[in-house]
Amino acid sequence: MQIIDTQDGSHSILSDEFGVSYHSKYGAIQESMHVFIEAGLRYRMADSGSLAVLGIGFGTGLNALLTCLEAENQSIKIDYTAIEAYPLSSEIIHELNYKTELQLSPQDNFFHKIHDAEWENRVVIHPYFSIEKNNMRFEEIDVENAFDVIFFDAFAPNSQPELWEAPMFQKMYNALHPNGVLTTYCAKGVVKRTLKSVGFQIEAIPGPPGKREMTRARKSTK
Repeated sequence: MQIIDTQDGSHSILSDEFGVSYHSKYGAIQESMHVFIEAGLRYRMADSGSLAVLGIGFGTGLNALLTCLEAENQSIKIDYTAIEAYPLSSEIIHELNYKTELQLSPQDNFFHKIHDAEWENRVVIHPYFSIEKNNMRFEEIDVENAFDVIFFDAFAPNSQPELWEAPMFQKMYNALHPNGVLTTYCAKGVVKRTLKSVGFQIEAIPGPPGKREMTRARKSTK
């Protein structure tokens, strides 16, 4: 694993196994804020007093950190569940510059609390935010009507094609509450058609810097 700089100054990781980075080269924080916080969390937050979020890919913990900060800022209770098959080493985690780039105070230790949280147990990080990290493969998920928002942050379809096929998206559809949403940076036509085939209502919306579009998928209320 190698730490790399992205164009907004924030760090990402280059995966040795898959040969791709964990985030957009145009900006890790920028991408996570646009795709997952703005298009997913805030969108669903508008009509809910509390949220259950599933992060498909824990990675560097950036999505979890941004969600924790949003929960604190908005005073909305969020229970975050993260799935990760290949956790990063603590040595790499401690070199990431998210606290600096987000201009967090020295007293704000959410990032390290999230990473130090014991796996396979729900841990309260803040009165408005808890996390449960699960060391497992995405394909092992088997829950129904449990989440309001899914951050689908798997590696791209050409790197992990099996995660972008109908069986996986059916699991994601089943895992959402009615009216729940899934957001992803990917806007490929085949991905949108596959999401639609399992029952999602698809919306193509403007993407983060470097991408014309991204995808938001909603589970119907029926």
